[in-house]
Amino acid sequence: MQLALSDDMSGYLIAPDPGAARLTQAVEGVDHTGQPMRISVVEERPLTIFLNGQEIVTAMTIGDYPEYLALGFLRNQGMLAKGEVVRGVDYDEDLETVVVRTDGQTTYEEKLKKKTRTSGCAVGTVFGDMMEGLEGVQLPKVEVKTSDLYALAAQINRTPSLYLEAGAIHGTVLCEGARPLVYMEDVGRHNAVDKIAGWMLSESVLAGDKILYTTGRLTSEMVIKTAMMGIPVLASRSGFTAWGVEIARQVGLTLIGRMRGKRFVCLSGEERLLRDADPDTVDDEDHKHRRKGAPK
Repeated sequence: MQLALSDDMSGYLIAPDPGAARLTQAVEGVDHTGQPMRISVVEERPLTIFLNGQEIVTAMTIGDYPEYLALGFLRNQGMLAKGEVVRGVDYDEDLETVVVRTDGQTTYEEKLKKKTRTSGCAVGTVFGDMMEGLEGVQLPKVEVKTSDLYALAAQINRTPSLYLEAGAIHGTVLCEGARPLVYMEDVGRHNAVDKIAGWMLSESVLAGDKILYTTGRLTSEMVIKTAMMGIPVLASRSGFTAWGVEIARQVGLTLIGRMRGKRFVCLSGEERLLRDADPDTVDDEDHKHRRKGAPK
């Protein structure tokens, strides 16, 4: 866990640790003028997830919080039902495996028969019917203050992160009101979301009053995962896919994209928004804190 180093880090329960040795490596090369240079690049390593005695999947990941990733992946795939008793999560660093052990039988056999490749970076995979379980989802009708959205975007954008250190990575942040709580990063945005889901499951954290913020696209997979986690609001500085918007409207999820400075676009669940902040009083995004994809 990263301790707060500045005002922009205060309030986090888990924050990025861009200086962690295992997450990046220094690589030498040359720049556009032919001058030698040395930069940090993100590590990728395999992590094989087992459920009881069954191998489920091997994911490419940066390697931090493997237990949370495994728990969250299985939970978001529907392989761990609500109320399922998890009696152990064992990580072997040498073998690069995580074994999640439960008390009862699971449904992984049925799920493994059907899988869908998603648009997630590092190739996401969804087992079973992608829409399975959404029929019974009822997301709470909480208010979302625009002042909180502006505050979150500003703080998250200034938080020291692996993205700002090395790039080539996605971030996802679990938030409550104007406070970012848990900030996870990975080469695939689905991995970052699964880590947060695993942390929430481990800590028995309620989802109904939370906001999920991501730096990646608002795709069908992201919308489905957020809804299955019980989080009513999904926001991003990036754009939308049509299917993502359609599913968000079906399940009543508030979907907000293109969050940059004072601007954002809401394509679903606008009724939750409480416009308590005048956009004209909100500062535009500082150029030095702009992330990939921001307009010049």
